[in-house]
Amino acid sequence: EKFRTARTLSAVESRKDPETEPYRSKYSARALLQEVKQQLSAAEEGGEARLLAVRRAVLEYELGVNHTDTEELSAGEEHLQRCTQLLEPHRLSPDCVSLYIQAQNNLGILWSERDEIKTAQTYLESAEALYNQYMKEDGNPPLDPSEHFMAEEEKLTDQERSKRFEKAYTHTLYYLAQVYQHLEMIEKAAQYCHTTLKRQLEYCGYYPVEWALNAATLSQYYLSKQCFMEARHCLAAASVIFSQAGQVPSAEDNEAEQDQQYLCQRKAEIARFWIKYCLNLLQSARKLLEDNIGELDPDRQLELKAQRKKEEDEKEKGRKKAVLFGTSDICDSVLAMEEKVSSVYPLDFQEAREIFLVGQNYVQEAKEFFQVDGYVSDHIEIVQDHSALFKVLAFFEEDYERRCKMHKRRIDMLEPIYADLNPQYYLLISRQLQFELANTFYEMMDLKVAIGNRLEELDSHTIKKINSLAQLAIKYYELFLDSLRNPDKVFPEELGEDVLRPAMVAKFHIARLYGKLITSDHKKQLENMQTSLEYYMFLVDYCEKYPYAVRAIETELELSKEMVGLLPARMERLRAKMYPFI
Repeated sequence: EKFRTARTLSAVESRKDPETEPYRSKYSARALLQEVKQQLSAAEEGGEARLLAVRRAVLEYELGVNHTDTEELSAGEEHLQRCTQLLEPHRLSPDCVSLYIQAQNNLGILWSERDEIKTAQTYLESAEALYNQYMKEDGNPPLDPSEHFMAEEEKLTDQERSKRFEKAYTHTLYYLAQVYQHLEMIEKAAQYCHTTLKRQLEYCGYYPVEWALNAATLSQYYLSKQCFMEARHCLAAASVIFSQAGQVPSAEDNEAEQDQQYLCQRKAEIARFWIKYCLNLLQSARKLLEDNIGELDPDRQLELKAQRKKEEDEKEKGRKKAVLFGTSDICDSVLAMEEKVSSVYPLDFQEAREIFLVGQNYVQEAKEFFQVDGYVSDHIEIVQDHSALFKVLAFFEEDYERRCKMHKRRIDMLEPIYADLNPQYYLLISRQLQFELANTFYEMMDLKVAIGNRLEELDSHTIKKINSLAQLAIKYYELFLDSLRNPDKVFPEELGEDVLRPAMVAKFHIARLYGKLITSDHKKQLENMQTSLEYYMFLVDYCEKYPYAVRAIETELELSKEMVGLLPARMERLRAKMYPFI
Protein backbone atom coordinates (compact mmCIF):
# COMPACT_ATOMS: atom_id res chain seq x y z
CA GLU A 1 0.00 0.00 0.00
CA LYS A 2 2.74 2.43 0.98
CA PHE A 3 4.68 1.73 -2.18
CA ARG A 4 1.60 2.24 -4.34
CA THR A 5 0.67 5.49 -2.56
CA ALA A 6 4.23 6.76 -3.07
CA ARG A 7 3.98 6.07 -6.81
CA THR A 8 0.60 7.78 -7.10
CA LEU A 9 1.90 10.80 -5.20
CA SER A 10 4.88 11.01 -7.53
CA ALA A 11 3.10 10.41 -10.82
CA VAL A 12 -0.36 11.91 -10.35
CA GLU A 13 -0.60 14.19 -7.32
CA SER A 14 2.65 16.02 -8.06
CA ARG A 15 1.04 17.59 -11.15
CA LYS A 16 -1.30 19.51 -8.87
CA ASP A 17 1.41 20.84 -6.55
CA PRO A 18 1.31 24.64 -6.06
CA GLU A 19 4.07 26.74 -7.63
CA THR A 20 5.24 27.80 -4.17
CA GLU A 21 5.93 24.14 -3.25
CA PRO A 22 6.58 22.43 -6.59
CA TYR A 23 7.98 19.25 -5.02
CA ARG A 24 5.51 18.80 -2.14
CA SER A 25 4.14 15.44 -3.37
CA LYS A 26 7.60 14.22 -4.41
CA TYR A 27 8.87 14.80 -0.85
CA SER A 28 5.87 12.96 0.66
CA ALA A 29 6.50 10.07 -1.73
CA ARG A 30 10.17 10.02 -0.72
CA ALA A 31 9.25 9.73 2.99
CA LEU A 32 6.98 6.76 2.25
CA LEU A 33 9.66 5.01 0.19
CA GLN A 34 12.15 5.46 3.06
CA GLU A 35 9.63 3.86 5.45
CA VAL A 36 9.18 0.86 3.16
CA LYS A 37 12.96 0.56 2.92
CA GLN A 38 13.23 0.40 6.74
CA GLN A 39 10.48 -2.21 6.93
CA LEU A 40 12.40 -4.31 4.41
CA SER A 41 15.65 -4.01 6.40
CA ALA A 42 13.82 -5.29 9.48
CA ALA A 43 12.48 -8.24 7.47
CA GLU A 44 15.92 -9.22 6.21
CA GLU A 45 16.66 -11.80 8.89
CA GLY A 46 13.96 -14.25 7.89
CA GLY A 47 13.19 -13.53 4.23
CA GLU A 48 14.59 -14.94 1.04
CA ALA A 49 17.75 -12.98 0.32
CA ARG A 50 17.32 -12.79 -3.49
CA LEU A 51 13.73 -11.53 -3.32
CA LEU A 52 14.65 -8.92 -0.73
CA ALA A 53 17.62 -7.73 -2.77
CA VAL A 54 15.40 -7.20 -5.81
CA ARG A 55 12.76 -5.36 -3.74
CA ARG A 56 15.43 -3.15 -2.24
CA ALA A 57 16.73 -2.46 -5.74
CA VAL A 58 13.22 -1.33 -6.77
CA LEU A 59 13.15 1.09 -3.85
CA GLU A 60 16.63 2.40 -4.63
CA TYR A 61 15.46 2.95 -8.21
CA GLU A 62 12.31 4.83 -7.15
CA LEU A 63 14.36 6.94 -4.71
CA GLY A 64 16.92 7.63 -7.43
CA VAL A 65 14.28 8.88 -9.85
CA ASN A 66 12.63 10.85 -7.05
CA HIS A 67 15.87 12.69 -6.22
CA THR A 68 16.60 13.44 -9.88
CA ASP A 69 13.05 14.80 -10.27
CA THR A 70 13.71 17.23 -7.42
CA GLU A 71 17.04 18.23 -8.98
CA GLU A 72 19.22 16.53 -6.34
CA LEU A 73 21.44 14.79 -8.86
CA SER A 74 24.19 13.48 -6.58
CA ALA A 75 21.75 11.77 -4.22
CA GLY A 76 19.83 10.47 -7.24
CA GLU A 77 23.01 9.01 -8.68
CA GLU A 78 23.86 7.22 -5.42
CA HIS A 79 20.47 5.52 -5.25
CA LEU A 80 20.56 4.46 -8.91
CA GLN A 81 24.10 3.09 -8.53
CA ARG A 82 22.98 1.07 -5.48
CA CYS A 83 20.08 -0.27 -7.53
CA THR A 84 22.42 -1.53 -10.29
CA GLN A 85 24.89 -2.98 -7.73
CA LEU A 86 22.13 -5.00 -6.07
CA LEU A 87 20.94 -6.32 -9.45
CA GLU A 88 24.32 -6.87 -11.11
CA PRO A 89 24.51 -10.65 -10.52
CA HIS A 90 20.90 -11.22 -11.70
CA ARG A 91 20.65 -8.56 -14.39
CA LEU A 92 19.79 -11.09 -17.11
CA SER A 93 16.95 -12.78 -15.22
CA PRO A 94 13.32 -11.99 -16.12
CA ASP A 95 12.57 -10.41 -12.73
CA CYS A 96 15.51 -7.96 -12.94
CA VAL A 97 16.30 -7.11 -16.54
CA SER A 98 13.66 -4.40 -17.04
CA LEU A 99 14.55 -2.64 -13.80
CA TYR A 100 18.27 -2.78 -14.61
CA ILE A 101 17.71 -1.23 -18.03
CA GLN A 102 15.53 1.54 -16.60
CA ALA A 103 18.15 2.31 -13.93
CA GLN A 104 20.80 2.62 -16.65
CA ASN A 105 18.49 4.82 -18.73
CA ASN A 106 18.09 7.15 -15.78
CA LEU A 107 21.83 7.22 -15.11
CA GLY A 108 22.25 8.12 -18.77
CA ILE A 109 19.79 11.01 -18.45
CA LEU A 110 21.41 12.14 -15.21
CA TRP A 111 24.88 12.32 -16.76
CA SER A 112 23.66 14.13 -19.85
CA GLU A 113 22.02 16.73 -17.58
CA ARG A 114 25.50 17.28 -16.17
CA ASP A 115 26.76 17.68 -19.74
CA GLU A 116 28.92 14.56 -19.37
CA ILE A 117 27.73 13.14 -22.67
CA LYS A 118 30.41 10.45 -23.01
CA THR A 119 29.50 8.97 -19.61
CA ALA A 120 25.81 9.06 -20.53
CA GLN A 121 26.65 7.23 -23.75
CA THR A 122 28.33 4.40 -21.80
CA TYR A 123 25.26 3.76 -19.61
CA LEU A 124 22.79 3.91 -22.49
CA GLU A 125 24.83 1.70 -24.79
CA SER A 126 25.17 -0.84 -22.01
CA ALA A 127 21.35 -0.78 -21.53
CA GLU A 128 20.95 -1.34 -25.26
CA ALA A 129 23.38 -4.26 -25.24
CA LEU A 130 21.59 -5.83 -22.26
CA TYR A 131 18.21 -5.64 -24.00
CA ASN A 132 19.65 -7.34 -27.09
CA GLN A 133 21.35 -10.05 -25.04
CA TYR A 134 18.19 -10.75 -23.04
CA MET A 135 16.02 -10.95 -26.17
CA LYS A 136 18.50 -13.36 -27.74
CA GLU A 137 18.98 -15.64 -24.73
CA ASP A 138 15.53 -15.56 -23.11
CA GLY A 139 13.05 -13.30 -24.90
CA ASN A 140 10.09 -13.94 -22.56
CA PRO A 141 8.26 -10.82 -21.37
CA PRO A 142 10.12 -9.84 -18.17
CA LEU A 143 8.52 -8.58 -14.97
CA ASP A 144 7.74 -4.89 -14.65
CA PRO A 145 9.54 -3.33 -11.63
CA SER A 146 6.20 -2.37 -10.03
CA GLU A 147 5.18 -6.04 -9.84
CA HIS A 148 7.62 -6.67 -6.97
CA PHE A 149 5.14 -4.83 -4.77
CA MET A 150 1.93 -6.42 -6.06
CA ALA A 151 -0.21 -9.27 -4.84
CA GLU A 152 -0.27 -12.37 -7.07
CA GLU A 153 -3.72 -11.58 -8.48
CA GLU A 154 -2.67 -8.05 -9.50
CA LYS A 155 0.32 -9.20 -11.57
CA LEU A 156 0.41 -8.03 -15.17
CA THR A 157 -0.40 -10.04 -18.29
CA ASP A 158 2.46 -11.06 -20.55
CA GLN A 159 1.16 -8.63 -23.16
CA GLU A 160 1.30 -5.71 -20.73
CA ARG A 161 4.76 -6.78 -19.50
CA SER A 162 6.06 -6.91 -23.04
CA LYS A 163 4.61 -3.49 -23.84
CA ARG A 164 6.29 -1.89 -20.80
CA PHE A 165 9.63 -3.59 -21.44
CA GLU A 166 9.63 -2.46 -25.06
CA LYS A 167 8.75 1.06 -23.96
CA ALA A 168 11.75 1.14 -21.61
CA TYR A 169 13.96 0.05 -24.53
CA THR A 170 12.40 2.69 -26.79
CA HIS A 171 13.46 5.25 -24.16
CA THR A 172 17.02 3.89 -24.35
CA LEU A 173 17.08 4.46 -28.12
CA TYR A 174 15.45 7.88 -27.79
CA TYR A 175 18.14 9.09 -25.38
CA LEU A 176 20.88 7.49 -27.46
CA ALA A 177 19.65 9.44 -30.49
CA GLN A 178 20.08 12.65 -28.49
CA VAL A 179 23.50 11.62 -27.20
CA TYR A 180 24.72 10.90 -30.75
CA GLN A 181 23.30 14.24 -31.88
CA HIS A 182 25.35 15.95 -29.15
CA LEU A 183 28.48 14.08 -30.15
CA GLU A 184 27.82 15.14 -33.76
CA MET A 185 27.48 11.53 -34.90
CA ILE A 186 24.74 12.69 -37.23
CA GLU A 187 24.23 9.47 -39.26
CA LYS A 188 23.83 7.42 -36.11
CA ALA A 189 21.58 9.99 -34.46
CA ALA A 190 19.23 9.95 -37.46
CA GLN A 191 19.14 6.17 -37.54
CA TYR A 192 18.25 5.96 -33.82
CA CYS A 193 15.71 8.75 -34.14
CA HIS A 194 14.03 6.86 -36.98
CA THR A 195 13.93 3.60 -35.03
CA THR A 196 12.53 5.41 -31.98
CA LEU A 197 9.73 6.98 -34.03
CA LYS A 198 8.89 3.62 -35.60
CA ARG A 199 8.73 1.89 -32.20
CA GLN A 200 6.64 4.65 -30.64
CA LEU A 201 4.00 4.07 -33.32
CA GLU A 202 4.23 0.31 -32.99
CA TYR A 203 3.67 0.38 -29.23
CA CYS A 204 1.36 3.42 -29.25
CA GLY A 205 3.52 5.36 -26.84
CA TYR A 206 3.63 8.91 -28.12
CA TYR A 207 2.10 12.38 -28.03
CA PRO A 208 0.93 13.06 -31.60
CA VAL A 209 2.27 16.62 -31.71
CA GLU A 210 5.70 15.80 -30.33
CA TRP A 211 5.98 12.71 -32.54
CA ALA A 212 5.01 14.69 -35.64
CA LEU A 213 7.58 17.40 -34.94
CA ASN A 214 10.33 14.85 -34.38
CA ALA A 215 9.46 13.11 -37.66
CA ALA A 216 9.34 16.44 -39.53
CA THR A 217 12.71 17.41 -38.06
CA LEU A 218 14.19 14.08 -39.13
CA SER A 219 13.16 14.93 -42.71
CA GLN A 220 15.83 17.66 -42.65
CA TYR A 221 18.53 15.03 -42.17
CA TYR A 222 17.27 13.07 -45.19
CA LEU A 223 17.13 16.28 -47.23
CA SER A 224 20.77 16.99 -46.44
CA LYS A 225 21.56 13.53 -47.83
CA GLN A 226 19.38 14.15 -50.93
CA CYS A 227 17.12 11.23 -49.88
CA PHE A 228 13.89 12.83 -51.02
CA MET A 229 11.75 9.72 -50.76
CA GLU A 230 12.68 9.22 -47.10
CA ALA A 231 12.27 12.92 -46.35
CA ARG A 232 8.81 12.92 -47.92
CA HIS A 233 7.86 9.81 -45.95
CA CYS A 234 8.82 11.48 -42.66
CA LEU A 235 6.82 14.59 -43.53
CA ALA A 236 3.77 12.66 -44.72
CA ALA A 237 3.83 10.60 -41.51
CA ALA A 238 4.24 13.81 -39.48
CA SER A 239 1.18 15.37 -41.13
CA VAL A 240 -0.94 12.23 -40.65
CA ILE A 241 -0.01 11.72 -36.98
CA PHE A 242 -0.37 15.44 -36.26
CA SER A 243 -3.97 15.30 -37.43
CA GLN A 244 -4.66 12.93 -34.49
CA ALA A 245 -3.77 15.67 -32.02
CA GLY A 246 -6.67 17.09 -30.10
CA GLN A 247 -8.98 14.43 -31.57
CA VAL A 248 -7.59 11.16 -30.27
CA PRO A 249 -7.50 11.14 -26.48
CA SER A 250 -4.11 9.47 -26.05
CA ALA A 251 -3.25 7.51 -22.92
CA GLU A 252 -0.78 10.21 -21.95
CA ASP A 253 -2.82 13.27 -22.85
CA ASN A 254 -1.19 16.46 -21.69
CA GLU A 255 -2.89 19.80 -21.38
CA ALA A 256 -0.67 21.51 -23.95
CA GLU A 257 -2.00 19.21 -26.68
CA GLN A 258 -5.44 20.72 -26.26
CA ASP A 259 -4.23 24.28 -26.43
CA GLN A 260 -5.27 25.72 -29.81
CA GLN A 261 -2.48 28.27 -29.98
CA TYR A 262 0.09 25.56 -29.37
CA LEU A 263 -1.45 23.35 -32.06
CA CYS A 264 -1.54 26.17 -34.62
CA GLN A 265 2.12 26.93 -34.05
CA ARG A 266 3.19 23.30 -34.39
CA LYS A 267 1.11 22.89 -37.53
CA ALA A 268 2.81 25.94 -39.04
CA GLU A 269 6.23 24.53 -38.09
CA ILE A 270 5.48 21.29 -39.92
CA ALA A 271 4.32 23.36 -42.93
CA ARG A 272 7.74 25.08 -42.89
CA PHE A 273 9.48 21.71 -43.10
CA TRP A 274 7.32 20.90 -46.15
CA ILE A 275 8.36 24.22 -47.76
CA LYS A 276 12.03 23.28 -47.27
CA TYR A 277 11.33 19.90 -48.85
CA CYS A 278 9.76 21.39 -52.01
CA LEU A 279 12.47 24.03 -52.27
CA ASN A 280 15.32 21.54 -51.85
CA LEU A 281 13.86 19.14 -54.39
CA LEU A 282 13.52 21.92 -56.99
CA GLN A 283 16.96 23.36 -56.29
CA SER A 284 18.65 19.95 -56.51
CA ALA A 285 16.95 19.34 -59.85
CA ARG A 286 18.19 22.71 -61.09
CA LYS A 287 21.77 21.78 -60.14
CA LEU A 288 21.46 18.61 -62.24
CA LEU A 289 20.01 20.41 -65.24
CA GLU A 290 21.95 23.65 -65.49
CA ASP A 291 24.77 24.36 -67.92
CA ASN A 292 27.84 26.45 -67.09
CA ILE A 293 25.94 29.75 -67.40
CA GLY A 294 23.06 28.64 -65.22
CA GLU A 295 20.56 27.94 -68.01
CA LEU A 296 18.61 24.71 -68.54
CA ASP A 297 20.65 22.30 -70.66
CA PRO A 298 18.22 20.51 -73.06
CA ASP A 299 20.61 17.62 -73.83
CA ARG A 300 21.07 16.94 -70.14
CA GLN A 301 17.28 17.12 -69.74
CA LEU A 302 16.70 14.42 -72.38
CA GLU A 303 19.43 12.26 -70.93
CA LEU A 304 17.96 12.47 -67.40
CA LYS A 305 14.45 11.74 -68.68
CA ALA A 306 15.68 8.62 -70.49
CA GLN A 307 17.61 7.48 -67.44
CA ARG A 308 14.54 7.99 -65.23
CA LYS A 309 12.43 5.81 -67.54
CA LYS A 310 14.98 3.04 -67.26
CA GLU A 311 15.22 3.12 -63.47
CA GLU A 312 12.27 0.94 -62.65
CA ASP A 313 10.35 1.02 -59.36
CA GLU A 314 12.40 -1.84 -57.94
CA LYS A 315 14.76 0.49 -56.12
CA GLU A 316 11.87 2.36 -54.58
CA LYS A 317 10.23 -0.83 -53.29
CA GLY A 318 13.45 -1.96 -51.66
CA ARG A 319 14.03 1.39 -49.99
CA LYS A 320 10.42 1.79 -48.90
CA LYS A 321 10.49 -1.30 -46.70
CA ALA A 322 13.39 0.03 -44.70
CA VAL A 323 11.76 3.26 -43.63
CA LEU A 324 8.00 2.72 -43.46
CA PHE A 325 6.29 4.03 -40.36
CA GLY A 326 3.33 2.57 -38.60
CA THR A 327 0.59 0.00 -38.83
CA SER A 328 -1.36 -0.64 -41.99
CA ASP A 329 -4.14 1.91 -41.38
CA ILE A 330 -1.60 4.64 -40.67
CA CYS A 331 0.42 3.47 -43.70
CA ASP A 332 -2.54 3.99 -46.01
CA SER A 333 -3.03 7.57 -44.86
CA VAL A 334 0.69 8.23 -45.17
CA LEU A 335 0.78 6.83 -48.71
CA ALA A 336 -2.18 8.99 -49.69
CA MET A 337 -0.34 12.00 -48.30
CA GLU A 338 2.86 11.09 -50.17
CA GLU A 339 1.03 10.88 -53.46
CA LYS A 340 0.27 14.59 -53.31
CA VAL A 341 3.88 15.51 -54.08
CA SER A 342 6.66 13.89 -56.09
CA SER A 343 9.92 12.68 -54.57
CA VAL A 344 11.81 12.41 -57.87
CA TYR A 345 13.65 15.29 -59.51
CA PRO A 346 11.35 17.41 -61.67
CA LEU A 347 12.83 17.59 -65.17
CA ASP A 348 10.56 20.11 -66.88
CA PHE A 349 8.33 23.08 -66.14
CA GLN A 350 5.14 21.05 -65.62
CA GLU A 351 6.74 18.76 -63.06
CA ALA A 352 8.48 21.67 -61.33
CA ARG A 353 5.24 23.64 -61.18
CA GLU A 354 3.43 20.83 -59.34
CA ILE A 355 6.07 20.80 -56.61
CA PHE A 356 6.11 24.61 -56.56
CA LEU A 357 2.32 24.70 -55.95
CA VAL A 358 2.55 22.29 -53.02
CA GLY A 359 5.31 24.44 -51.53
CA GLN A 360 3.27 27.58 -52.11
CA ASN A 361 0.27 26.08 -50.27
CA TYR A 362 2.46 25.38 -47.26
CA VAL A 363 3.77 28.96 -47.44
CA GLN A 364 0.20 30.21 -46.98
CA GLU A 365 -0.36 27.76 -44.13
CA ALA A 366 2.84 28.78 -42.34
CA LYS A 367 2.11 32.50 -42.81
CA GLU A 368 -1.29 32.12 -41.13
CA PHE A 369 0.45 31.53 -37.83
CA PHE A 370 3.80 33.30 -38.31
CA GLN A 371 2.49 36.80 -39.00
CA VAL A 372 4.65 39.89 -39.23
CA ASP A 373 3.30 41.18 -35.92
CA GLY A 374 5.02 39.10 -33.30
CA TYR A 375 7.08 36.84 -35.56
CA VAL A 376 9.10 39.20 -37.75
CA SER A 377 12.08 36.91 -38.43
CA ASP A 378 10.00 33.78 -38.98
CA HIS A 379 7.58 35.60 -41.26
CA ILE A 380 10.37 37.06 -43.38
CA GLU A 381 12.15 33.71 -43.67
CA ILE A 382 8.92 32.17 -44.97
CA VAL A 383 8.52 34.97 -47.54
CA GLN A 384 12.17 34.50 -48.57
CA ASP A 385 11.45 30.81 -49.11
CA HIS A 386 8.40 31.77 -51.19
CA SER A 387 10.61 34.03 -53.27
CA ALA A 388 13.16 31.23 -53.64
CA LEU A 389 10.38 28.92 -54.89
CA PHE A 390 9.55 31.46 -57.63
CA LYS A 391 13.22 31.87 -58.45
CA VAL A 392 13.79 28.16 -59.01
CA LEU A 393 10.51 27.78 -60.91
CA ALA A 394 11.66 30.57 -63.27
CA PHE A 395 14.68 28.42 -64.14
CA PHE A 396 12.33 25.84 -65.68
CA GLU A 397 10.33 28.46 -67.62
CA GLU A 398 11.47 28.81 -71.22
CA ASP A 399 9.52 31.97 -72.07
CA TYR A 400 11.57 35.04 -71.04
CA GLU A 401 8.53 37.30 -70.60
CA ARG A 402 6.87 34.82 -68.24
CA ARG A 403 10.13 34.30 -66.45
CA CYS A 404 10.32 38.05 -65.91
CA LYS A 405 6.84 38.05 -64.41
CA MET A 406 7.91 35.42 -61.87
CA HIS A 407 10.81 37.60 -60.76
CA LYS A 408 8.40 40.53 -60.55
CA ARG A 409 6.32 38.46 -58.09
CA ARG A 410 9.45 38.14 -55.96
CA ILE A 411 9.98 41.91 -56.00
CA ASP A 412 6.34 42.47 -55.02
CA MET A 413 6.65 40.24 -51.96
CA LEU A 414 10.13 41.38 -50.82
CA GLU A 415 9.98 45.17 -51.31
CA PRO A 416 7.16 45.95 -48.85
CA ILE A 417 8.80 43.79 -46.18
CA TYR A 418 12.12 45.52 -46.70
CA ALA A 419 10.50 48.95 -46.56
CA ASP A 420 8.96 48.19 -43.14
CA LEU A 421 12.10 46.72 -41.62
CA ASN A 422 14.20 48.62 -39.10
CA PRO A 423 17.80 47.85 -40.13
CA GLN A 424 19.04 48.82 -36.65
CA TYR A 425 17.36 45.76 -35.13
CA TYR A 426 17.45 43.48 -38.15
CA LEU A 427 20.76 44.25 -39.85
CA LEU A 428 21.37 40.73 -41.13
CA ILE A 429 17.87 40.22 -42.57
CA SER A 430 17.97 43.73 -44.00
CA ARG A 431 21.19 42.89 -45.87
CA GLN A 432 19.77 39.61 -47.15
CA LEU A 433 16.76 41.46 -48.56
CA GLN A 434 18.85 44.22 -50.15
CA PHE A 435 21.03 41.62 -51.82
CA GLU A 436 18.13 39.49 -52.99
CA LEU A 437 16.21 42.48 -54.35
CA ALA A 438 19.31 43.69 -56.18
CA ASN A 439 19.91 40.23 -57.66
CA THR A 440 16.29 39.94 -58.75
CA PHE A 441 16.31 43.31 -60.54
CA TYR A 442 19.64 42.28 -62.09
CA GLU A 443 18.15 39.03 -63.43
CA MET A 444 15.13 40.92 -64.79
CA MET A 445 17.43 43.42 -66.52
CA ASP A 446 19.39 40.56 -68.13
CA LEU A 447 16.13 38.98 -69.33
CA LYS A 448 14.92 42.27 -70.81
CA VAL A 449 18.25 42.65 -72.62
CA ALA A 450 17.87 39.12 -74.02
CA ILE A 451 14.33 39.95 -75.14
CA GLY A 452 15.58 43.21 -76.70
CA ASN A 453 18.34 41.36 -78.58
CA ARG A 454 15.68 39.42 -80.47
CA LEU A 455 14.07 42.61 -81.81
CA GLU A 456 15.05 44.20 -85.13
CA GLU A 457 15.87 47.34 -83.21
CA LEU A 458 15.36 48.43 -79.60
CA ASP A 459 12.23 50.55 -79.09
CA SER A 460 12.18 53.33 -76.53
CA HIS A 461 9.87 51.32 -74.21
CA THR A 462 12.36 48.44 -73.91
CA ILE A 463 15.26 50.86 -73.43
CA LYS A 464 13.38 52.59 -70.60
CA LYS A 465 12.61 49.23 -68.99
CA ILE A 466 16.23 48.04 -69.18
CA ASN A 467 17.54 51.31 -67.74
CA SER A 468 15.03 51.43 -64.92
CA LEU A 469 15.70 47.80 -63.89
CA ALA A 470 19.45 48.44 -63.98
CA GLN A 471 19.05 51.59 -61.82
CA LEU A 472 16.96 49.67 -59.27
CA ALA A 473 19.52 46.86 -59.12
CA ILE A 474 22.28 49.43 -58.59
CA LYS A 475 20.22 51.14 -55.88
CA TYR A 476 19.84 47.94 -53.84
CA TYR A 477 23.46 46.82 -54.32
CA GLU A 478 24.59 50.26 -53.12
CA LEU A 479 22.26 50.03 -50.10
CA PHE A 480 23.82 46.66 -49.30
CA LEU A 481 27.36 48.03 -49.65
CA ASP A 482 26.45 51.10 -47.55
CA SER A 483 25.32 48.79 -44.74
CA LEU A 484 28.94 47.60 -44.49
CA ARG A 485 30.23 51.12 -43.76
CA ASN A 486 31.17 52.12 -40.21
CA PRO A 487 29.28 54.86 -38.28
CA ASP A 488 31.51 57.47 -39.96
CA LYS A 489 30.31 56.17 -43.35
CA VAL A 490 33.73 54.76 -44.23
CA PHE A 491 33.90 51.53 -46.26
CA PRO A 492 36.02 48.86 -44.50
CA GLU A 493 39.65 48.41 -45.58
CA GLU A 494 39.32 44.65 -45.23
CA LEU A 495 36.02 42.77 -45.46
CA GLY A 496 34.90 40.12 -42.96
CA GLU A 497 34.72 36.64 -44.48
CA ASP A 498 30.93 36.45 -44.06
CA VAL A 499 30.44 39.47 -46.35
CA LEU A 500 33.48 39.15 -48.61
CA ARG A 501 31.82 37.27 -51.47
CA PRO A 502 28.47 39.17 -51.43
CA ALA A 503 30.28 42.53 -51.31
CA MET A 504 32.53 41.59 -54.21
CA VAL A 505 29.63 40.24 -56.25
CA ALA A 506 27.74 43.48 -55.58
CA LYS A 507 30.71 45.55 -56.78
CA PHE A 508 31.10 43.33 -59.85
CA HIS A 509 27.42 43.49 -60.74
CA ILE A 510 27.34 47.29 -60.36
CA ALA A 511 30.28 47.50 -62.77
CA ARG A 512 28.35 45.36 -65.28
CA LEU A 513 25.14 47.34 -64.75
CA TYR A 514 26.81 50.67 -65.55
CA GLY A 515 28.01 49.03 -68.75
CA LYS A 516 24.43 48.00 -69.63
CA LEU A 517 22.84 51.44 -69.24
CA ILE A 518 21.69 52.63 -72.66
CA THR A 519 22.08 56.31 -73.53
CA SER A 520 22.56 58.31 -76.73
CA ASP A 521 24.36 61.02 -74.75
CA HIS A 522 28.09 60.37 -75.28
CA LYS A 523 29.09 62.36 -72.22
CA LYS A 524 26.77 60.27 -70.03
CA GLN A 525 28.08 57.13 -71.71
CA LEU A 526 31.65 58.09 -70.89
CA GLU A 527 30.73 58.75 -67.24
CA ASN A 528 29.07 55.33 -67.01
CA MET A 529 32.16 53.65 -68.47
CA GLN A 530 34.38 55.49 -65.99
CA THR A 531 32.18 54.37 -63.06
CA SER A 532 32.14 50.85 -64.42
CA LEU A 533 35.95 50.84 -64.66
CA GLU A 534 36.30 52.06 -61.06
CA TYR A 535 34.17 49.17 -59.76
CA TYR A 536 36.11 46.59 -61.79
CA MET A 537 39.35 48.15 -60.50
CA PHE A 538 38.11 47.76 -56.93
CA LEU A 539 38.01 43.96 -57.33
CA VAL A 540 41.40 43.77 -58.99
CA ASP A 541 43.10 46.04 -56.42
CA TYR A 542 41.46 44.32 -53.47
CA CYS A 543 42.66 40.88 -54.60
CA GLU A 544 46.18 42.19 -55.14
CA LYS A 545 46.19 43.53 -51.60
CA TYR A 546 44.53 40.46 -50.04
CA PRO A 547 45.43 37.43 -52.21
CA TYR A 548 43.34 35.05 -50.05
CA ALA A 549 40.21 36.78 -51.43
CA VAL A 550 40.82 35.36 -54.92
CA ARG A 551 39.31 31.99 -53.94
CA ALA A 552 35.95 33.58 -53.16
CA ILE A 553 35.54 35.31 -56.53
CA GLU A 554 37.66 33.61 -59.17
CA THR A 555 35.26 34.01 -62.13
CA GLU A 556 34.36 37.61 -61.27
CA LEU A 557 38.04 38.49 -60.88
CA GLU A 558 38.95 37.00 -64.29
CA LEU A 559 36.25 39.05 -66.03
CA SER A 560 37.16 42.20 -64.06
CA LYS A 561 40.80 41.94 -65.15
CA GLU A 562 39.63 41.53 -68.73
CA MET A 563 37.40 44.63 -68.50
CA VAL A 564 40.14 46.68 -66.85
CA GLY A 565 42.22 45.85 -69.92
CA LEU A 566 39.48 46.65 -72.45
CA LEU A 567 37.60 49.65 -71.08
CA PRO A 568 40.28 52.38 -71.33
CA ALA A 569 40.70 51.73 -75.08
CA ARG A 570 36.91 51.79 -75.60
CA MET A 571 36.73 55.08 -73.73
CA GLU A 572 39.50 56.48 -75.90
CA ARG A 573 37.56 55.57 -79.04
CA LEU A 574 34.44 57.23 -77.68
CA ARG A 575 36.37 60.40 -76.80
CA ALA A 576 37.79 60.48 -80.33
CA LYS A 577 34.24 60.30 -81.67
CA MET A 578 33.14 63.14 -79.39
CA TYR A 579 36.07 65.45 -80.00
CA PRO A 580 37.37 64.51 -83.45
CA PHE A 581 39.44 67.70 -83.78
CA ILE A 582 41.55 67.36 -80.65
